Amino acid sequence: MIPLTFKDAAPIRIDAAPQLRLHDPSPPAAVPLLVDARRLAALLCCGLRTLRTWDSAGRLPAPLRIGGRVCWRLGEIIDWLDAGAPDRDEWVLIRKARK
Repeated sequence: MIPLTFKDAAPIRIDAAPQLRLHDPSPPAAVPLLVDARRLAALLCCGLRTLRTWDSAGRLPAPLRIGGRVCWRLGEIIDWLDAGAPDRDEWVLIRKARK
């Protein structure tokens, strides 16, 4: 814990934030397995329209279409980012090489 003091305030203690491990084999129940376009745009810090443009240009991994919804696997997005965010065709080749 790091004690902080301000001139006219009582000391404040801040706990160090726990490290988030993205490749934890047993993710907590609150972590979604799939994300829709709006959540993915928020995760990638871009707008929804930008995300749709990237998807149609093949710059994102291929989404899943479930009913009328378009979703992406969160684990695949994390792996894709770890690989340097290659375009869709390159990503397919990388995934095939890993298998």
